Amino acid sequence: MATKENDQIIKDNNCETKMGLPCVLEAFTSIFETGTISSKCCGELVGLGKVCHSALVKRALENPLFKDLSPARIIAKSIQTWNNCLALIDSPSPSA
Repeated sequence: MATKENDQIIKDNNCETKMGLPCVLEAFTSIFETGTISSKCCGELVGLGKVCHSALVKRALENPLFKDLSPARIIAKSIQTWNNCLALIDSPSPSA
């Protein structure tokens, strides 16, 4: 995982400006800890785009705070969160 490469992707795509902080925290918690992400934040995550999502997760994994976490597990959870959000956004809400 090349830090410069992820940083460049994040910069080029304005990834850090596309989601509000509450949704960033929700997505982060659902990937790095245990939690769920709301449909509102799923909308923001999908709006962020898969390229930004992947680059931000990879960059977070480079942080020494997360050195004890399994990168493969985090990547798997990030893909699961992404896919869950895609499914949620694509399906009409039963209660509007």
